[in-house]
Amino acid sequence: MKRKMSSSMKKAWIRFAVLLILAVLFLSFALFAGVLAPFDPLESHYTDMLKAPNSTYIFGTDQLGRDLFSRILYGGKSSLLIAFTVTAIISSVGILVGTIAGFTGGIFDNLLMRFSDMLMAFPGYIFTIALVSFIGVGLPNMILAMSLTGWTYYARISRSLVLSVKNNVYIEQARLGGASNWKILLHYIIPNVLPSLLVNIFQDIGGELLTISGLSLLGLGSPPPTPEWGFMLSEGKDYMYSAPWMLIFPGMVILISVVIFNLLGDCIQDLMNPKENVW
Repeated sequence: MKRKMSSSMKKAWIRFAVLLILAVLFLSFALFAGVLAPFDPLESHYTDMLKAPNSTYIFGTDQLGRDLFSRILYGGKSSLLIAFTVTAIISSVGILVGTIAGFTGGIFDNLLMRFSDMLMAFPGYIFTIALVSFIGVGLPNMILAMSLTGWTYYARISRSLVLSVKNNVYIEQARLGGASNWKILLHYIIPNVLPSLLVNIFQDIGGELLTISGLSLLGLGSPPPTPEWGFMLSEGKDYMYSAPWMLIFPGMVILISVVIFNLLGDCIQDLMNPKENVW
């Protein structure tokens, strides 16, 4: 006899579907910016400088007469690419290190955890700013600096999750059945640990977007004239009163992106823990 899905679970699935569609739409706008953008994001129109939103420039223009809507579309490609790349790097490295450390234990576990403790002793954002200032601005340097400290968070969580499952009965049965350590890791440990980390991964995308925007706002992100949401905010702050749309629209897309990915992570958590419906 089939069990009926509860109304709370149905609502959770509907929320997840809506948020997933919105996230895919945002990614599509960024990926197909070359098709959707009505103007070249780098092309200046000096006769149309600081134009308010109108039928030609729906988001207005900046101080060089560049179409703001086109720059936001192309900026999404840069911002989201960096956010996804950094999240993929730190989650992969952190999960790998934390899983191996928690599973093997002993001196290897102690060395890895003490090394992560040393990195976590520095405030991540301050460390990133200092490192980018030292090695120079640019997308590769930004990704490197953000990745050097971000993986420690995932390593800690992964290690804790592995320690909570590695002594379960089914792991002992697998050992008695002759399963090797790698088989236990790949078939029993990681599949039980990874779903719990998906919530953190999705929510971390929003966090990385904020970090990228903050670095670009300080002039440590993408070099000009590359369109990037945080850099557009940096340009717009000088025209806060004369051309507020230069701040409003980039800030709005950053806010919407962060909210979508954070809520998507919350939805995944609700689906994984149906008895703890917090919405």
